[in-house]
Parts: sequence; C-alpha cells; structure tokens
Amino acid sequence: MTWSIIARDHDTGRLAVAVATKFFAVGARVPFIAAGVGAIATQALTNSFYGVNGLALLGDGLSPDEVVTRLIAEDAGRDHRQLHMMDASGRIAAHTGAVCVDWCGHLAGDGFSVAGNMLTGARVIEATATTYADNRSLPFARRLIAAMRAGEAAGGDKRGKQSAALLIHGVEQWSDLDLRVDDHVDPLAELERLERVSRERWEHFRRFLPGRADPIGVTDRAVIDAGIAASLANDS
Repeated sequence: MTWSIIARDHDTGRLAVAVATKFFAVGARVPFIAAGVGAIATQALTNSFYGVNGLALLGDGLSPDEVVTRLIAEDAGRDHRQLHMMDASGRIAAHTGAVCVDWCGHLAGDGFSVAGNMLTGARVIEATATTYADNRSLPFARRLIAAMRAGEAAGGDKRGKQSAALLIHGVEQWSDLDLRVDDHVDPLAELERLERVSRERWEHFRRFLPGRADPIGVTDRAVIDAGIAASLANDS
C-alpha cells in the first residue's frame, strides 16, 4: 500500500527517505534514519522494529544484507512485510514478503533504492527510479519529490492517495528536513509546496542552530537575520 525511495546524496552523503501511500500519516511509521549509519523504510504491514532494530544492527557494523536476514528471521510475520535499507556507504538490501499485495517489488540503482507494494504495476517504481537517476542536477529534496511525483503519474498506490513524507538527515542526530503530509487529497503536491516553503527561511535559518561543528550556534538575531537575507539574495 506504499512506495518509497531511499537515497544517498552523492555530493554531501546525506541520507533520505521519501514515501507516499493511501493511508494516514505514512511519515509516522515508514521512514527511519540515523546519521552516519543508514536509512530504512518499513512498509506493507509495517513493523517499526525493523526501523529501530535495523538501525541498531547497522550501527553495530552489520551489512544491510545481514541486517535484513536477521530482522526477517526473527519475525513470524515476515511474509506480510516489505523493507529496504541503505547504509551510510550506499550498500542496499531489501525484502518483499511472499504474500505482500501485488504489485510489489524492489529496484536498486546507483545511490538509491525504490520499493513498493499494492501498486498499479512495476512502472511505478521504474518511473520513480528513472526520474531520480536522470535528475542529478536538481537539489536533493526536489530530486526526491520529482521522483515520487513520476511514480504517482505512472499509477502510484492502486487504492489512491492520502499521505506522503520526506525525511533527510545530514551529519547531526536530528533531521535536516522532516516534512509530513498526514492527510491530503494531493499529498505529494502538498509535500512539494512544503519543501518550497522550507526554502523561504528554514533552510537558511537552521545553519545558525547548534550542531556538531558549533554546539552553541549563533544567538545574535541581527547576525541571523543578516545571514538569512544574504542567503536569500544569493539564491534569487
């Protein structure tokens, strides 16, 4: 009932999951990311332990293939689950349970992984993958949304649409961008709008917040405002 793309930005190493479905609040249960560790999407009859335990296992040094093998071996409901994952170096692994609803499957490419179930056909993940691969010049977030929009245009979830999400992590333990559309008649269009709004101020403002390189950050609001204004002027 869902399709998603996991990707690693070649230029920055940032990890992301973009997802859409005909179900409420897909961003609450499908995407899991840990900076410097990996990204996981757990879907079909979602098992959140795949995300929590999967990231812990990746953090312990297991490969994605080893993690998938361990997770499904410990889950009697594995035939009803789908998951795919990528570690911080770009290695990919996936599982689609034997009784996931057709169409269901997985496709891996250079720096990305696409998986889906209960779709109108294989063309959904193929269009998602092709559009992502063909648009490397786009900024990372917009490239992911464009890929998902292409998958939707190719048929998407065969039941319709309701929610979508985009989660991107960089070097911090918290997200660079965390957008959720929990219930909307056109969730990917709304996700695209929210990403556009994030570039009006948030994308520039977050650079002044505390982080690994500077655990205090900038507290002078005049400096922050001037920096945002300069960034906006450079982007225009």
